[in-house]
Amino acid sequence: MQNISELGYRISLIDGFDLDRRNRTGTYVIADTDITLVETSASPSIPHLLKGLAELDIAPEDVTYIILTHIHLDHAGGAGLFIQHCPNAKVIVHPKGVRHLEDPTRLIAGAKAVYGEDFNKLFDPILPIPPERMICKHDRETLKTGANSTLTFYDTPGHANHHMSIFDSMSKGMFSGDTIGIYYRELDEEGLEFHLPSTSPNQFNPEAMLAAAELYESVGVERIYFGHYGVSENPKEVYRQLQYWLPIFVETAKSAFMEYDDLEDRVAATSKNLFTEVAAHLEEKGISMNHPVFDIIALDLNVSSMGLIDYLLKQEQNK
Repeated sequence: MQNISELGYRISLIDGFDLDRRNRTGTYVIADTDITLVETSASPSIPHLLKGLAELDIAPEDVTYIILTHIHLDHAGGAGLFIQHCPNAKVIVHPKGVRHLEDPTRLIAGAKAVYGEDFNKLFDPILPIPPERMICKHDRETLKTGANSTLTFYDTPGHANHHMSIFDSMSKGMFSGDTIGIYYRELDEEGLEFHLPSTSPNQFNPEAMLAAAELYESVGVERIYFGHYGVSENPKEVYRQLQYWLPIFVETAKSAFMEYDDLEDRVAATSKNLFTEVAAHLEEKGISMNHPVFDIIALDLNVSSMGLIDYLLKQEQNK
């Protein structure tokens, strides 16, 4: 089982079959003078990544850089395992992510709190990355990967404080991680490009998320390389959908927050009501409720609801 998408501009996308799903999470391969990967996905995806590199005729020892948009485990959890195969590669990460990759104890604990008994199946093993194998990139620093190509790193909180987005000068594309949301590729076949925000715990900030979209627009982004999943060449539509859904997410969570006192009740009500909103929206677009996309949307909305309620709790505590 392998799926490699050629995206043009010397970029390929290897499907990591995260959650055993096609078109969920993957690794972008930039075939420059310095071979550069963006994301590794979680450790269960590493065999797919290695197989994909072999199909692209790239040896792991020829990889120079592995860029992590942020350190959430579905994007970076496999990096420690993967670098064992890449003796010459350096891992590039946001400055706030370094200590958590060097010692992933808190990352593991946070993921277990969210994913519970599914943790091992989804993420195990999570291996530390030696500090000498890491490079920090600060806001607007650059990296030349070829004679005619430069990557520029932007500090883009909103989804997480340790999140960066990476602009590629050759494709005029931005590797967005989760900053600008999730692209549900299953609906492409229905003629619908559909995106939702990703508001997972515990550093979600709606103002910062909208500011990141404004940054993308000001940079002149022409395509967006999503962490989940693939490329959109309609950035204005991506921004429009983020601006549409983000207030709905926050207001739906506020209603549940006011109605219930118990944390689990607040999260459950937010998730249920958001699912109803999204399902009604998609039904208007002609998407039947038995479409398989709803399985992954339900999972995403549950995790996003945790982040929304966490955000509101912090807002209340800071009054």
